[in-house]
Formats: sequence, structure tokens, C-alpha cells
Amino acid sequence: MSDQKKNAQPPVDTALLILVLVLAVFGLIILLSASEYNGRVRFHDSAYYFKKQLFATSLGLGAMYVISTMNYRFFVRLAPAAYLLSMLLSTAVLLVGQEINGSKRWLNLGPLSFQPSEFAKVAVILFLTWQIEYSRRRTDGFWFMCRTMLTLLPIVGLVGSNNLSTAIIILGIGVILIFASSPHYMQFVALGSAGLGFIAVFLAAESYRLERLAIWRDPEKYEKGFQTIQGLYAIGSGGLFGRGLGDSIQKLGFVPEAQNDMIFSIICEETGLAGAIILILVFALLLWRLCVISMHSQELSAALLTAGIMGHLAIQVILNIAVVTNTIPNTGITLPFISYGGTSIVFLLGEMGLALNVSRYRK
Repeated sequence: MSDQKKNAQPPVDTALLILVLVLAVFGLIILLSASEYNGRVRFHDSAYYFKKQLFATSLGLGAMYVISTMNYRFFVRLAPAAYLLSMLLSTAVLLVGQEINGSKRWLNLGPLSFQPSEFAKVAVILFLTWQIEYSRRRTDGFWFMCRTMLTLLPIVGLVGSNNLSTAIIILGIGVILIFASSPHYMQFVALGSAGLGFIAVFLAAESYRLERLAIWRDPEKYEKGFQTIQGLYAIGSGGLFGRGLGDSIQKLGFVPEAQNDMIFSIICEETGLAGAIILILVFALLLWRLCVISMHSQELSAALLTAGIMGHLAIQVILNIAVVTNTIPNTGITLPFISYGGTSIVFLLGEMGLALNVSRYRK
């Protein structure tokens, strides 16, 4: 009996696991509601999107369980190979990728489609963790910050050429991990200025990105502002407690692709301000648990890995809600665990598996 106890793995963070499962289940419920009209019109099956998302979520939960039982150090050692693979896949998207809704972001793998930019986020978290831990140099110099960010430029350039939102998330992950590993904070002013300059150049490189800025400032003047306006109508019509689950009007063709980037507006319409606040609080609790796990990790790589996952989630949640409420220009960012997207949910749950594994080795 004593040998069995000795060989048994420490328990995972129960609170983190419960929060992840709550978000996954809620995501499936709200997706079924938000997508039933589009599924019925396009595929004569109101549960079309739900069934595909259920399959992806099941795969993701399986991956989360398997990864949570494996030592996170194994994945950190694979980081250089994962980063190289992410660049190869991102290059393949540019050459032979499938274009959907005007964006070339997918690779066809037989009956399935795969979005390499989702894998790139995980690869960047692993690679920066590996780079910072194994560089065996001081991490408090400005040159360290610049060198680390320079290693991200290849993947940022490849991904950002057709997916600016993911490129911004990758840059944000880099800044967060450097911030977590460096004791000097004032240097981030210069690094932030350089990052803003990089984003400005990226925006100016394509006219459609500048057009998005104009639409954001006055969506009623432009035909492409229709989605933003309808999303705001959905939020406003939900009131305090919403119309009721499944009773959204804006999802009936008014909010384009209601199951994707704009799903938060449907949540507001059906569950009201109260439901939206509860969802935001659940995300906040999830980020808090990730922060606690990172701060109590025994090794630098574990702390950085969890901080990178926390940064990825925080950036994506904040940007999605900001876009839906027209606080920032539309960038096409999905809401984690909630928006439709098989690749996204699989890799998100895989990241949660890494965080759960790290939680086994807390102080």
C-alpha cells in the first residue's frame, strides 16, 4: 500500500478543473442556441454546428486528461520542434490553405480542417518557456528582451499576413512571459513602443485594416459595419436578465455568423447583463487559478508555462469582448471555450491539461 501511495501522482487543482468543465459545458449549451438557425438554413440540421463542436470538445477533454498525466517538462523539451513545425504549417497555409469567408487560415486534412494559428499559440508558449529557461543568461537586460521578441518575428510575420488578431495575441504572450521573467519594468516602455510601432506598420500595410479603423469609429456609415451594429442591438435588447436561453432574435440572420466571433452578443441577449457578468467572473476565476498555480510553481519553466497560458486566455477574452462591444476595431477573435471552432477548443483544452499537470507540482 505504501508503494502505491509513493508512486501515485499528486492531485490536480480541483478548482481549475471545475472551472474548465463549467466553461466547456456552457459553451456547448450557448453554441447550440446561437447556431441552430444557421445550421437549419445552411445544412438542414439545427444541431449541425453543435455536433461538430461536441466531437471536438470530446477530443479536447481526452487530450486534456492525457496531457495532465504527463510531465510538463516533456512538452517543454519538444518546444523547438513545435515552434519549427508551427512555422512550416503557417507557411503551408499561405501556399495551399483553404479560404473561408475571405480568409485563408485553414489546412484541409481529408474530411477535417485544421487551423495552424491555434497550434502556433501553444508552440510559442512552449518555445518562449524553453528559451528563457535554457538560455542560461541573465534575464534582466534590454538585449534579452529584444532577442526574445526577435525570435517571435518569423511566426508573427507568417501568421499576421492573413490573421492579424492571432499575431497580436502571440506578441502579447511574448510580452507577458518576458515581463514575468524580468525584474526590471521600465524597459517595457521601450518594448511597448516598439510593439505599437510594429502593429502600426502592419495596419498601414493593407488598406482593409485601415478601413476597419474607419468602420469602428462610425459603423453606421459603412455597409461592413452591419455586424457591429446588430451585435450592439443584441446586447442592448437583452436588458438585465435577457430574453431567455434560445429566444434570441438577432441570431436569426441579423448577426452574421452568430456562433463565431459575435457569440458574446447572443449571450448578452439571451441571458442579459447578469449572465454576461457571471461569465466574465468565471473567466476571471479561471485566470486567478492559473495565476495562483504559476506563483506557487517549483520551477521557472512551470511558472512561465502557466503564465503564458494565462496570458493567452486573458488577451483573447478581453479582445473578443472589446470587439463585440465596439470598444476596439473588429479583429476576428473568438471567445475561448464558447465560440465555434474545433481546432481552437482542442488546443485550449490541451493547454488546460498542461496547467493541470503543472498544478500537481506546486509548492
